[in-house]
Amino acid sequence: MRKTPVLAAALATAAALTLTACGGAGKDSGSGSAVASVPTQRNATVLDRPFAKPELVLKDTKGEEYDLVKETRGHPTLLYFGYTNCPDACPFTMSNIDLALRKLPQAEREKLRVVFVTSDPGQDTPSRLGSWLRQQNPSFTGLTGDFDTIQAGARTLGIYLDKPKKDKSGTWVSTHGTQVLAFLPKDDRAHVLFSKDTTAEEYAEALPKIIEGRTP
Repeated sequence: MRKTPVLAAALATAAALTLTACGGAGKDSGSGSAVASVPTQRNATVLDRPFAKPELVLKDTKGEEYDLVKETRGHPTLLYFGYTNCPDACPFTMSNIDLALRKLPQAEREKLRVVFVTSDPGQDTPSRLGSWLRQQNPSFTGLTGDFDTIQAGARTLGIYLDKPKKDKSGTWVSTHGTQVLAFLPKDDRAHVLFSKDTTAEEYAEALPKIIEGRTP
């Protein structure tokens, strides 16, 4: 695949690393740490410098310890940071991934790990997170824990998380990066970045390749 010049690649990555307050005004982080190649789809980008999987040890929806690196090792994995009170980006993203999975053979679905890490652990208890994810797809893994730990793990992927705060109406709002990172099973590194605008059809087209260990 032909690589873009460094400047153009950096701009492509910066455009993908978009923040949202899940209903508030979005803004660009402008601090992507990976240089990206030409997007393979309208909303998917293959990274020249794949990200290592963050060493996060958190609590799953049953309140049990979950070691992200250990539990997903050797599995194609989609990783997303968001929160259950999000009115738009988070449920939209999870729904599109679910719709895409429904189009895949059962054997392929069983190989894929979809992990949702809350950006608002103060509100998203294991029980609340579990209830919300069951409405999306029961196979999705939800993780919660200490905010500083979660924020540090997201930062290693170039994903910005701001500490949750209440808006004027008293609603808790979490400003977070909305990209989905796809880790390949061959090296457990994130080779593909999906933007928040990725459609179910685009996921359905890309996921079989990712499950096989290839980039789209």
